Amino acid sequence: MIGPKPTTAAPATAWHPASWRERAIVQVPAYRDAAAAARVMAELRALPPLVTSWEVEALREQLAAAQEGRAFVLQGGDCAESFRDCNSDAIVTKLKILLQMSVVLVAGLKRPVVRIGRMAGQYAKPRSSDTESRDGTTLPSYRGDLVNRPDFTAAAREPDPELMLRAYERASMTLNFVRALIDGGFADLHHPENWDLDWVTHSAQADEYHRLVQAVADGLDFFEGLTGSSITEARRVEFYTAHEGLHLPYEEAQTRFLAHRQKWYDLTTHFPWIGARTADPDGAHVEFFAGVANPIGVKVGASVTPEQLKRLLARLNPDNQPGRLTLIHRLGAGQIAEGLPKLIDTVRREGARVLWVCDPMHGNTESTANGYKTRRFDKILSELETAVAVHASEASVLGGVHLELTGEHVTECTGGARGLTDEDLARDYRSTVDPRLNYEQAMEVALRIAKLGAPKKSR
Repeated sequence: MIGPKPTTAAPATAWHPASWRERAIVQVPAYRDAAAAARVMAELRALPPLVTSWEVEALREQLAAAQEGRAFVLQGGDCAESFRDCNSDAIVTKLKILLQMSVVLVAGLKRPVVRIGRMAGQYAKPRSSDTESRDGTTLPSYRGDLVNRPDFTAAAREPDPELMLRAYERASMTLNFVRALIDGGFADLHHPENWDLDWVTHSAQADEYHRLVQAVADGLDFFEGLTGSSITEARRVEFYTAHEGLHLPYEEAQTRFLAHRQKWYDLTTHFPWIGARTADPDGAHVEFFAGVANPIGVKVGASVTPEQLKRLLARLNPDNQPGRLTLIHRLGAGQIAEGLPKLIDTVRREGARVLWVCDPMHGNTESTANGYKTRRFDKILSELETAVAVHASEASVLGGVHLELTGEHVTECTGGARGLTDEDLARDYRSTVDPRLNYEQAMEVALRIAKLGAPKKSR
């Protein structure tokens, strides 16, 4: 018997893409010109989506595999993208560092790696204060290029709805270029030497990286020579995008009901996540993402109570769907040993299916005496190592890592192979919001994860 034909109209339910407007909201400034904001949103609704539902569903399946330990998620990229960095060199550099890290992880972990870039949409950032003061002048905080501009003037800091269109355009251009690179064979594992960045000519980690690359290449050659067929999956990798789903007017405008799936999708990105500051179970952000079919992440920090976590699990994944919900723990090196077992225990008691991912960056942010925000590399590694140990002791699966990083030679995080100090930060500090790992530090993290998570040899 043939079932009823799917309707093109969305079902009448309490949830709809604008139902978040009925909830309390934080971190989303109001536009002074409401008519202009409405016009921009109408224009965004009429534009093509940035990603497709089949890409989103493919990612959900891969996250479900990582949840069971059959894959590993590498999520990384800029703290906050800027419009000025929407150029070919910057995009290629970001893609190269993620590909380099992924080949290290594949070689070390002996598992497929799910590559997710914090890019093509990471244009909004939460702030600890709504205002910023300089020399007696107080203005709204800079909230990312999606919302306002970084210059410290009243005009620049005024939220401008037109910036949502600029963000859509740059996200579209970034995605188009990334897809063209991948479809053209840029990510072919047979030729990882094409991904080399300047660091490989002088880094202390270069020899180890090249040994791993050669091992991967030799393994591919051996298999293909033995079987007489090519490993086509090695010639084209899947690459997904992610951003914090912070600015809900932008997310709402690109949320579509797809009749053939009978679901709502947020098609600004494959994988949106809810930040720690907006994870109130009764708040607007949880209300919005509870209704979309995308796999979603939630940042959970030391302040999350068992009751709050239970409510998040129930609100965001009531059907306990594999691959739907990722918990990204960001506890800090000093609190993870005590805090993570409690989170794992709460999830286990609820019988919830989640993917655990470690964010060793955000719990370790501090300010130096000379006014720079930084992160100490030894604390980042310490949190990662403790996360691996805790998940192992709790018979849990750590399925991924979430990093703020760049493929450039910035000086924003101290420590690492070159021993950067507080005095080095001024040399090349570019981030307008949070400090990122530079390419050497990022590769050092990848190499450490590969060793920590490598399968143990049987005796």
